[in-house]
Amino acid sequence: MLVVHQTRYEALAFLRNGQARFFTLVLPVMFLVIFVSVFGNARLGPEHVRAATYYVPGISALAVISASFTNLVIAVVTQRELGILKRRRATPVPAWVLIAGRTLTAIATSLLVVAVLLAIGRFAYGVRLPTSSLPAFAVTAVVGAAAFACLAYAISAFISTAEGAQPVVLALTLPLYFISGVFVPSIRLPHWLHLVARIFPVEHLAAGLHRAFDPVSGGAGIGWRDLAVLAAWGIAGLIIAVRRFPWTPTGTGR
Repeated sequence: MLVVHQTRYEALAFLRNGQARFFTLVLPVMFLVIFVSVFGNARLGPEHVRAATYYVPGISALAVISASFTNLVIAVVTQRELGILKRRRATPVPAWVLIAGRTLTAIATSLLVVAVLLAIGRFAYGVRLPTSSLPAFAVTAVVGAAAFACLAYAISAFISTAEGAQPVVLALTLPLYFISGVFVPSIRLPHWLHLVARIFPVEHLAAGLHRAFDPVSGGAGIGWRDLAVLAAWGIAGLIIAVRRFPWTPTGTGR
């Protein structure tokens, strides 16, 4: 019951934050419209699918990361440096409830934005997600959101000021978007750069979502290897967060 209450609180706080709403809800839709408008019905990627079919799962990966990583890092660091997390930690509510509430909000927001992108892709561009692949798409999005939420708490432990949160997040995510199949098909990248991308979780989230749309993959469309890598990154992030995450202002930059 406490987790439900905390999740509701976090969701209301998110909806009242205009900047978070824009970057999490509006920006992915803008990216989808812009990229499909630029490439039209050109064939993209190793499967030579239409641009819209390629960019719906690609931008969905960006949306999941925006909701569960970008927005979470900025919010957590800002609240920590303002002393809000310290005051919450002093309440009778257990720490795990606070973390679970914010993580569940990030997962729910990710699924909401992905659903919006799927709807726009279907009704505006005629993109179809096979019914048999829908569970795989949802599972990949949830696992990805949970993994990136854990990484958000881990990364926030190393950011000392609220002003530094957004630049650090952009520096980490933007290069990976370009080399991980979100904006540019990986087949067009140098081989060594593709190998670098496969080390990081962005590549595996995008690949897992693309697999569900792959017209030649068949079956349930589940990328077990991609899910395993995402889970491994999430566990690593959780371990770091448990050991290093501070609830009080760091004092650096004050």
